[in-house]
Amino acid sequence: MFVHLENLCFTYSLGMPFETEVLKNINLEIDKGEFIGLIGHTGCGKTTLIQHFNGLLTPTSGKIYVEGVDLDKKGVNLKLIRQKIGLVFQYPENQLFEETIYQEVAFGPIKLGLPEGKIEKRVREALKMVDLDYNLYAERSPFSLSGGEMRRVALASILSIRPKMLILDEPTANLDPRGRDDILSEIKKIHNNFGMGVVLVSHNMEKVAETVNRLLVMHRGKIIMDGAPRGIFE
Repeated sequence: MFVHLENLCFTYSLGMPFETEVLKNINLEIDKGEFIGLIGHTGCGKTTLIQHFNGLLTPTSGKIYVEGVDLDKKGVNLKLIRQKIGLVFQYPENQLFEETIYQEVAFGPIKLGLPEGKIEKRVREALKMVDLDYNLYAERSPFSLSGGEMRRVALASILSIRPKMLILDEPTANLDPRGRDDILSEIKKIHNNFGMGVVLVSHNMEKVAETVNRLLVMHRGKIIMDGAPRGIFE
């Protein structure tokens, strides 16, 4: 078991006049290498849930385990956890900041302290994984790209740290149909070719159901359905 949640609850502004219970007794097991879709209407708690997987948020109550490690345990190395679980936020192109695509994708490996030769290798591999030619793109500015290409660069910047699981929050948001289909195709190839676990968050239920092997449906802070896409939609 790669990720295990036990009775996970989360409340924003706890003890304040506007406190809001967002997650309610979530129990979930995710095995290594699974390809999962997390769907539900806006405001149901999807983004809040995934931010618990690598310790970005701390639950109000309940437990989170990653490869058996209790994230609430004193002294746990959250930096290592976040290397294992890479999270690509919604509209990741808004978070690009380096002058060149090479520098953008190399940022993670540099922070890991890798030598230059290994950094370049990781950049080449990550760009290849998202179908961007190193020789054509490495020295370009990420801000000269189309929206879909910028999103691929943002994805490559996470892939370069070689996570075991990739979480993508609304990766097709605001893309045209071709851009949406291209991104979903790349994500599926990454899963199939490299065995990387993927959690794909979306409110576009039909498109996600066509792509993933397991579907989680959220409603008002709870997972109300969990199973194969065909079984859920029948």
